[in-house]
Amino acid sequence: MTRYRGRFAPSPTGPLHFGSLVAAVASYLDARHQQGEWLLRVEDLDPPREIAGASDSIIRTLEQFGMTWDGPISYQSQRHHLYDEALEQLRLQGNLYDCGCSRREIADSAVMTDAGPVYPGTCRNGLPPGRGPRSVRVRVDSSVIRVRDRLQAPLQQQLAADVGDFIVRRADLLVSYQMAVVVDDAEQQINHVVRGADLLDSTPRQMYLQQLLGLPTPAYLHLPIAVDSRQAKLSKQSLAQPVTGADSNGAIIDALRFLCQPLPDAVHDASRDELWQWAIDHWDVTALPASRTMAAPAEYIESS
Repeated sequence: MTRYRGRFAPSPTGPLHFGSLVAAVASYLDARHQQGEWLLRVEDLDPPREIAGASDSIIRTLEQFGMTWDGPISYQSQRHHLYDEALEQLRLQGNLYDCGCSRREIADSAVMTDAGPVYPGTCRNGLPPGRGPRSVRVRVDSSVIRVRDRLQAPLQQQLAADVGDFIVRRADLLVSYQMAVVVDDAEQQINHVVRGADLLDSTPRQMYLQQLLGLPTPAYLHLPIAVDSRQAKLSKQSLAQPVTGADSNGAIIDALRFLCQPLPDAVHDASRDELWQWAIDHWDVTALPASRTMAAPAEYIESS
């Protein structure tokens, strides 16, 4: 059997918060429980959203929590040649076209679905007169993409009706998240992806790109995301408290409770290494709550 190979892929848009810690802990335990590899990939693909020093802060925090990864850390900002090669392959296959539409124009004419606005195909057969190219889109067909998640209920999308032709290179010339994550996971031979359920609805787009590029599809597990009292995902914008190594055991315990995992007797007397070994040995996917959101502990929600 192929050895388990997973990853944690944070974006450096701020320090590690509880929601990101949950994803890190779950992906780490899922890999280690199966004697697998766990890689660390920094998704620094969007410079306008990045915070100076955030990458180093996230890495230091993971080290303070005693989480060890296999191999060197990879950075998306150093992998543009791989994305360019994949885009060229899609273009040669006739799967891409230039789009001259702005976000406002699409919002004005698009139908909204759970996956977002459906692109109406304005530029599918060529740019309208007087328009120059802005973004690059991939053509979708009428086939149905089915996601059989390890936790969440089965999901299916007909991309043509639910999403439309979607962007793979943005107007600012940056490659899209959908494109980058597909290329990265394949190149790094990732065969298990554990991440937040906020990314579940975009998974069919990734699977479609995998099909076009002839790449394997990993096994997916989408965790409930930690939300505040307004049902907003924890983030820098929602003023989520950063987690620190000052009380790493306490934060690990909180993450395990959030994930409904068993805890050892006298859990607060355990050392950090003992706590990790217990959690690895007793990791139970069947105990995970199959919901898309869950309330985060109050102390992690916002700064005072």
